[in-house]
Amino acid sequence: MDPRVKPGGDDCKLGWCCDMNDSTQTSDTEPAGRQSWWQRLTGGLKRTSASIGTALSDLVSKRKLDAAAIEEIEDVLIRADLGLAAAGRIAEALSEGRYAEGISPDEIKAVLAAEVEKTLAPVAKPLVVEARKPFVILVVGVNGSGKTTTIGKLGQKFRAEGRKVMLAAGDTFRAAAIDQLKIWGGRIGAPVIARAPGSDSASLAFEAITAAQEQGADVLLIDTAGRLQNKAVLMDELEKIVRVMKKVDANAPHAVLLVLDATVGQNALSQVEVFHKIAGVTGLAMTKLDGTARGGILVAIAEKFALPIHFIGVGEGIDDLAPFAAKDFARAIAGLDP
Repeated sequence: MDPRVKPGGDDCKLGWCCDMNDSTQTSDTEPAGRQSWWQRLTGGLKRTSASIGTALSDLVSKRKLDAAAIEEIEDVLIRADLGLAAAGRIAEALSEGRYAEGISPDEIKAVLAAEVEKTLAPVAKPLVVEARKPFVILVVGVNGSGKTTTIGKLGQKFRAEGRKVMLAAGDTFRAAAIDQLKIWGGRIGAPVIARAPGSDSASLAFEAITAAQEQGADVLLIDTAGRLQNKAVLMDELEKIVRVMKKVDANAPHAVLLVLDATVGQNALSQVEVFHKIAGVTGLAMTKLDGTARGGILVAIAEKFALPIHFIGVGEGIDDLAPFAAKDFARAIAGLDP
């Protein structure tokens, strides 16, 4: 171990920190009878599928599928945050061919799922960790989006794959974010590079990459601040972090993961636009899909930005973040079986 890396305690507040695994903290062990991912996904998207499915079923069961009904269906989909383009395509699909004579609730769900899958399939891509060491992932997003928790869950996944993982508490403006990342480090058995609150985040990133190189880490996950209310400050900070990283590794960061909170709905579109412009986002993770009826926003984001969607989260558990699968998501949002 690098002599500068000290385990836990007050040393973590001053510089380098390595919170190793503590068996008393592994509360996320999978219990007997744990739900399958499909059960968790459909359960998490239940609010979204219910808000869309109920409205559509009511429309088609009570009236003929005429032009006025098609327009109302399009309005329902827009209110569910699927976006104008996707809503228009689904409405057009429903107005064509045999559907002009009427359609059952299950048929309308099937059309919805098929059109949503068409939009999402091109962007459903895994986050590929390349052979280079360390593979540096810069994690960005607004405060409260779930960045730190997502880092912990990803770290656990990489550890389960046999990779050596290191975490860096780059959100130096919030003591709570630093402390939370240390807890995750202890839980998954990964060293955490941290400094006192208020420290320079770019300097910390420099030291983290250096330590990751020296210790042979496979993956380095770096947390960042997300004070979107001051875009100029955020832009300067992220640009500085990237600039300083390149002094250690000219190709770093190798991935820039934007974490989005599904509950913010349309606001997520502006977040993607800002962070993509500032940080050069290479992929997305959508969290908190279980806490909203606005899961359709992922469709609108895919339609507008065509950025890879790597992961979605439907709960607080360590296994409630999973690789994004377009077909599963489309059928779950429509309220259909797999």
